[in-house]
Amino acid sequence: MRTLVIETSTTACSVALIEDGAIIARAHEVVGRGHAERLIPMIAELPEGGRADRIIVDCGPGSFTGVRVGIAAARGLALGWGAEIAGFSSLPLIAAAGFADRLTDDIAVIMEGGHGEVFMQAFSADLSPRFDMVSLKPDAALAALAGRRAVGNGVRWLAALDDSLDLTETLPDAASAILLPAALTALAPSPIYGRAPDAKPSVPK
Repeated sequence: MRTLVIETSTTACSVALIEDGAIIARAHEVVGRGHAERLIPMIAELPEGGRADRIIVDCGPGSFTGVRVGIAAARGLALGWGAEIAGFSSLPLIAAAGFADRLTDDIAVIMEGGHGEVFMQAFSADLSPRFDMVSLKPDAALAALAGRRAVGNGVRWLAALDDSLDLTETLPDAASAILLPAALTALAPSPIYGRAPDAKPSVPK
């Protein structure tokens, strides 16, 4: 079975084709807010136009717009190709890449969360969560870090508080999905926002 991986949860936009346990094609660009313009052309540039039997897409947490662009594209392609579709989370994806780079007992993933907060979750080396995902102010995240190594695109917030920490700034890459166990690539293809919406429903007077 060939799997197309779509990753648009941060300023990066990346895609990968996985077949028989190997990455057969990949593309990764830092596009800022340009996911809607670049994603479909990137997929089209893959072998056979990226066509696959299964599509997995990053559901977040991360950029509100980026996540929705990726899921919308995955749903549309799955419908057109008659492909299976499922989701995964950016947090274990980044953790898996971090462990592959350097094995440690555990890793805390720190992602940009908006409004001066970061999304945070720690994982053991088998990618089981140490605690549930939380959205925290940087000082609270530093306290929760408890000396762990940290990876992600939000580590700059902690570096500003303590420059002695073991931090690796990184963006998620679709190709890292090959490192995820099957259970972590079988989520519903729906957004994981990570924090409550800022807008509140109006209350009738």
